[in-house]
Amino acid sequence: MEQRHKSNAVGAQIRKLRSAKDMTQERLVAQCQLTGLGLTRGTLAKIEAQIRGCSAEELFIIAKVLGVRMEELFPRGYPATLKAGRRADD
Repeated sequence: MEQRHKSNAVGAQIRKLRSAKDMTQERLVAQCQLTGLGLTRGTLAKIEAQIRGCSAEELFIIAKVLGVRMEELFPRGYPATLKAGRRADD
């Protein structure tokens, strides 16, 4: 079984936002691919499951496709955890 990627704080929020927009993984991936991001459904599934990290470019494009600010991809209170020197999953 694969472990959660320690630096992935956005996976669950991406899944939540995508689901709230009634968007399948396939549709999100297809729209990302139209922008030039070579994302696959399998890669998105790993990001959402927090098995794989997410690059800044991926975050930017996913936020754009979902129609949200990049900050919305992070869990509530995430900046405060960084200021306190903790990760969100601590």
